[in-house]
Amino acid sequence: MVQKQNRKSPATIASINKEYVQSLQQKIDRKKARKVRLYRRLTVFAIVALLMLGYFTHSFFEQKKILALKEQEKTEMLAELKEVEDEQEMLLNQLAKLEDDEYIAKLARQEYFLSDDNEIIFSMPNKKTKDKKKTDEKE
Repeated sequence: MVQKQNRKSPATIASINKEYVQSLQQKIDRKKARKVRLYRRLTVFAIVALLMLGYFTHSFFEQKKILALKEQEKTEMLAELKEVEDEQEMLLNQLAKLEDDEYIAKLARQEYFLSDDNEIIFSMPNKKTKDKKKTDEKE
């Protein structure tokens, strides 16, 4: 248990050099006020810094996600470009063949059963149609 100290009443205490004590008290008050202002400034600065850090972090992850989507889109577009280039090359080959008269004659004989002079055409059933008929009969 704490014992109370005997204190003298304020009337019996004599003040020594009242102006000096007041100036010291003012210095102490100013130091306290400076500390309070310093802590407030530091708190505001810390809050602003945290907000900026949060914003930059959010922006970073958003840009990372957008970059991943763009990379995926780029990969898909490159695959599509390759397909289109292959198709273009095939069409150019076909165009070059179609400029050849012998190829056109051969194609006409195969597709439309046209013939040269003194040529007889025999129609043979395709292997695929034979296989298809056999599977239909089995069922």
